[in-house]
Amino acid sequence: MSEFATTPSGDRIAYDRRGSGPGLVFVAGAGPFRAIDPWTTQTAELMADSGVTTIVYDRLGRGESPAEGRLDLDRELETLATLIDVAGGSAVLCGHSSGCSISLAAAARGLDVAGLVLWEPPFGAIDGGAREWAGEVERRIDAGDLEGALAHYMKDMPPEWLEGLRQSPEYPQFVSQVVSYVGDGESLAWVESAPLDALLRDVRVPLEVLLGQETFPELFDAAERIVAAVPGSRWLQIPGADHTWEPAAMAAELTRFVTAAATERVR
Repeated sequence: MSEFATTPSGDRIAYDRRGSGPGLVFVAGAGPFRAIDPWTTQTAELMADSGVTTIVYDRLGRGESPAEGRLDLDRELETLATLIDVAGGSAVLCGHSSGCSISLAAAARGLDVAGLVLWEPPFGAIDGGAREWAGEVERRIDAGDLEGALAHYMKDMPPEWLEGLRQSPEYPQFVSQVVSYVGDGESLAWVESAPLDALLRDVRVPLEVLLGQETFPELFDAAERIVAAVPGSRWLQIPGADHTWEPAAMAAELTRFVTAAATERVR
């Protein structure tokens, strides 16, 4: 059964908490929420059995976390600060896709982040067009063209993803929830706004970038640039395909990472 937490601004966040031990919060990218994401739930369950406190939540405007108004990056980070408290006051963040840029922004702004695991961050080069792309998505949202906003958000993704979504019974729900993608767009524009070593100069926590063994070639460049910007970080590949991880392999790697980060933190 869902638990709920309320942010200082009054946003009510639905989440599942499992396990006991050092904490990890999963940060979804654009689209997923608990009811349609069995991979994250399964990963969290496996980790909880291995001595990790896991938090899986519905981001603002999705699932059981309805929200009104502009769902921007500031509200996303306030949500994360609240859930880090739920996890014990400090937690590793595991970002998926644009959840990676939200997680990095949380660490850069000084939230009590114990470590960062970034699954397939889709970061472009400096001034790579994310600011204009995110602005057009938000312009369409403001105009009430939610279907157009979703199409524009997904314009650089494999076209079969959008076509498959259009054939899905969940398509109307995805259209209505595109208002929750504003924070994703803002965070992706932020990581393109300056060199990563400048943006991440204060991020000095354990960090690793994970790519699936079947992935997109452009993601290797992003992984290498992140690792170059944060001393002591690394990237590696584990089982996964189509931008999704394999739960057992991911749970094992995350458990190892969280345990090591907790040990390093108490030294």
